[in-house]
Amino acid sequence: MRNNDYYFPAVALGIAFTAKLPGLFRGWRDPLVRSVCFLVFAAAICFFFAAPPTIRAVNRITGIPNFSAPLVYCVMCAFSCACLVLIVNWRGGPPETIRRSSRRWLSFYAVAIIALATFFALGDAPVERLRDLDTHYATTPFIREMIVTYLCAHMVAAVVTTTLCLRWAQAVHGWLRVGLIVLVVGFVLNLLFGAAKLTAVFARWSGKDWDTLSTDLAPPVAATGGLIVTVGFLLPLIGPKVSGFLHAWIMYLRLGTLWRQLKSTPGDHTALRGIPWWSAPDMARETAIHDELLRLQSYFDEDVRLAALEAMRDKTSAESAEIVSLAAMVAAAVDAKSTMPDLDTHEETSPGARALAAARVESPDLLVKLSRALRSPFVAAARKEAAPTGSSPR
Repeated sequence: MRNNDYYFPAVALGIAFTAKLPGLFRGWRDPLVRSVCFLVFAAAICFFFAAPPTIRAVNRITGIPNFSAPLVYCVMCAFSCACLVLIVNWRGGPPETIRRSSRRWLSFYAVAIIALATFFALGDAPVERLRDLDTHYATTPFIREMIVTYLCAHMVAAVVTTTLCLRWAQAVHGWLRVGLIVLVVGFVLNLLFGAAKLTAVFARWSGKDWDTLSTDLAPPVAATGGLIVTVGFLLPLIGPKVSGFLHAWIMYLRLGTLWRQLKSTPGDHTALRGIPWWSAPDMARETAIHDELLRLQSYFDEDVRLAALEAMRDKTSAESAEIVSLAAMVAAAVDAKSTMPDLDTHEETSPGARALAAARVESPDLLVKLSRALRSPFVAAARKEAAPTGSSPR
């Protein structure tokens, strides 16, 4: 792997962790918030310290050859523990059960981290190895035990979390299920990483050289797995927000035809101006359309609606005919206001306005349907028939 393959994920995860810091400060007492933030932080630190330039720098700063090895292994154990604790808190259940399971995993990985430091202190690894320490010292007393300990701890987390996620995914839906499936993929890759490393170590014990499994195959698998796991945990948290944003954007576009039609009417369009594209439809474009329809209600001509309804009756469903007839009435009202801008707007509500109000109650997405119906040729025909009459809307 190239150095950037380590540093780019580290930077991306560091940015994600920084973005979550305000939420961490606000919800520090929430175990789920703490678990998510620690997992992202541990993943970022793991990528950073696993990069060969960082390994070399840490070894030089400490003056201890291969000091980076137990450091990286401890961070990997912390990441594995964070995954398990987050799964436990994520699934929920009785608070005491959650705390007991979390403490059990925290204790297990605390022991593993202490064991890693102890084995390294007892062992002897005088020659710095940036990429192949696992296989180079696979037969060295105590260093051998350190390597097996971190790999087994990593694989335990991969097996347990994969099993939990598979079971849980069968009982949930939506973004949570997507996140769990992504997690399964990531944890399987982590399991493959551990298996490749252990296989290379076992091969050294039997006098064979399968180092390529450890030096060439395992690192990119681990990097990919770590990123996928982090994404899997974040998807259920950010997925609904992304869906809401996309839904707002799609609604914004679907209302475009109706919005542009109403903008063509003379008069005050304060509500129709300066609407940013990222605004939610119900707070910006949809609100502006509602306001403009209120200004047009005195121009709604029931005759235009009934004529369009009659023309469409035998050509489509009753619902579609009703929508097209309302769209024709709205389009004709826009034309009427352009020719009679001073019409008294305080007169009694017209039958056409009442018909539109009733349709909005029955169909929450009426504005989208009207926007689509404005493209109907029957709307254009109704506008032409209504234009020459010159009569006041009713």
